[in-house]
Amino acid sequence: MLSQPHDDIETEWTARLRDLVAEDPGADSAHDIHHLDRVWANARTIMAAPEHRDRVDTLVVLAAAYLHDCVAVPKSSPDRPRASRMAAERASGLLHSIGFPESKIPAVAHAIAAHSYSARIPTETLEAKILQDADRLDAVGAIGLARTIAVGAELGRPLFHPTDPAARSRPVDEVTWSADHLMEKIVKLPATMNTAAGRALGERRIAIVHAFLAGLEEETGASGLPQP
Repeated sequence: MLSQPHDDIETEWTARLRDLVAEDPGADSAHDIHHLDRVWANARTIMAAPEHRDRVDTLVVLAAAYLHDCVAVPKSSPDRPRASRMAAERASGLLHSIGFPESKIPAVAHAIAAHSYSARIPTETLEAKILQDADRLDAVGAIGLARTIAVGAELGRPLFHPTDPAARSRPVDEVTWSADHLMEKIVKLPATMNTAAGRALGERRIAIVHAFLAGLEEETGASGLPQP
C-alpha cells in the first residue's frame, strides 16, 4: 500500500484540528480561530527558513498551533501563569481522542506549555521555539496592536493616559492603560524570539507599534518618543 503524501496528511490534520477549536465559546476576540490560523501561518513561514528545513516535525507544530489556547483563562485571573500547562493537559486528551499519533503528543504538550510569556518554561525543542515565536508574532505589528486594543476594551481599560501616554512622568501601568501594555511587553517581544526568521519578522512588524506610540504622544501635545 502506498503511504499517504505528506501534504495530504497535513491538510487532513489541519481540518480535524480546526474542527476541535473552531466553535470554542471561551475564546475572546484576540484568541479566536483566526488567531490560531495566523499562528499556524507564522509557524509555516518560520519553518520554511533554510536552517529549519527537514529538521522540524510539522505535525507537532501544527497541533500545537491550533491547540495552544484550548484552555481560556482571563488575563486578570490568578491562574493565568498556569494557563499554558492547563492547555497542554487538555490538548493531550483531545489529541488522544481523535487518534493523533501517540508518539508526538508529548512534544505537542511541551510546545504548548512552553509557549506562554507568563509561564516562564524553557523551550527545549525546535518545535516549541517555533510555536512560541509564531504566537508572539501575532502580538506585534498591526494585528498585535489591534488585539491589544480589543482586549483592553473587553477589560474596560482606556486606550492611553490622556496627558502622558508615553509614561514620561509616571510609572508604566499596563493594568490601567492599554498603551502601557504595548510599552511594558509588546515592544520587547522581537528581542525574545528564538529563531532568526521569527526575530526578523518581529523587528519589521514592531515598527508599526513604535509609530503608533509616537503618534499618541505627538497628537496629545507631548514630546516625541525615542526611535526604536
